[in-house]
Amino acid sequence: MNKAENITAPGRRSSSPWSWIPTLYVAEGLPYFAVNTLTVLMYVNMGVSIPEMAFFTGWLYLPWVIKPFWSPFVDLFKTKRLWVIAMQWLMAAAMAAIGFLLPTSFFFASTLVFFWLMAFFSATHDIAADGYYMLELSESDQAAYVGVRSTFYRIASVIGQGGLVVLAGHLEKRLGDVPAAWSTVFFTLSIFFLFTALYHTRFLPAAPSDRPVPGVTAKTILRDFGMTFVTFFRKPHIWSAISFMLLYRLPEAICIKLVQPFMVSPREAGGLGLSTAQVGIANGTVGVIALLAGGILGGLAIARGGLRKWLWPMALSLTLPCVLYCLMAMWQPENFALICAAVGVEQFGYGFGFTAFMLYLIYFSKGESSTSHYAFCTAFMALGMMVPGMFAGYLHRLFSEYRLFGGDGPQGFVNFFWFVMLSCFATFAACRAVDKQKLQ
Repeated sequence: MNKAENITAPGRRSSSPWSWIPTLYVAEGLPYFAVNTLTVLMYVNMGVSIPEMAFFTGWLYLPWVIKPFWSPFVDLFKTKRLWVIAMQWLMAAAMAAIGFLLPTSFFFASTLVFFWLMAFFSATHDIAADGYYMLELSESDQAAYVGVRSTFYRIASVIGQGGLVVLAGHLEKRLGDVPAAWSTVFFTLSIFFLFTALYHTRFLPAAPSDRPVPGVTAKTILRDFGMTFVTFFRKPHIWSAISFMLLYRLPEAICIKLVQPFMVSPREAGGLGLSTAQVGIANGTVGVIALLAGGILGGLAIARGGLRKWLWPMALSLTLPCVLYCLMAMWQPENFALICAAVGVEQFGYGFGFTAFMLYLIYFSKGESSTSHYAFCTAFMALGMMVPGMFAGYLHRLFSEYRLFGGDGPQGFVNFFWFVMLSCFATFAACRAVDKQKLQ
């Protein structure tokens, strides 16, 4: 029987994978970008200080850092399909709660609680959705539809970082009320997830192999996890590998929490003075499309030349374009097309350079327990983004007190982005450490 014809309920057959893969992977991407991107701009627009915003939204990354530690437990209870649908209902509820709480005087602490819950639900949804994909489709179909899966996750990134930000910007201008504008955005997201959960309840097929793994208990999970943990830290070159996972993206990790605040901050405060809608176009649309293009080109390049050939060119591509933010902070250009071009070049370089990082994680995970070891690698990858971002706002506040580099206006963003350039040496040191390994 073809996998696309699995029985979903007595007397009813499922449709093509096209009927659920697009919605499943848009639903996987949107909460991630809502938690890690929308919160940054939303809180700044609502008057939260940059240091507080960066620190507390940085904590929202934690569920993706610790995801490998609880992912095996999803195998213990019920089915992946049930986990997927349940998480979508819970995310819809969390988004609605955020929408209700944003107009209140205690919005910051209360919405952070629900954002953290949403992050936890989203990370669990990632585990279940990816597991369901592998159970529902045959190996040949998995390969055939991987491009569809990736495409719709990327569409979610454009919607989450671009479309929703543009919508919030237009609502801010139309309503003249920032909390009400962002509240409307999260109510819209909540309604989308309600319909998505209802749709998947009806159309997500029930795979015959989608059931709790027999013989798996909490005790066996903990035992196997302990063995995997030990074997991971016994791998050759483990410490240079971990340093690479933590430091290769350090410039981006420091920079990411301050890019949107820099764009919307008034020019007299050292920013670019863009509107929320303009940030959605520049950073969330032009930037995201350039990022995806860079990733595609990076994949084509590295497939031909291998990691050893492209490691250093890709490291330079990831780090050196950050200088464009330094220049924008110093000169504060008013031409929106020029700003979009600079963001596009920087994000293209990052997408191209990120390819080497992901290939190295795959390379290092090879061998016994490769899937579990790759999960550990992605946890270190997430940790490397989380911690620097948490303290980026405090660095900006510290650098605001000193005139270290050129520029006539306030020095916070100028100094901060030049510090990001200095952090590129950490990337180079990490590359030097792994370059000594026998890379392919």
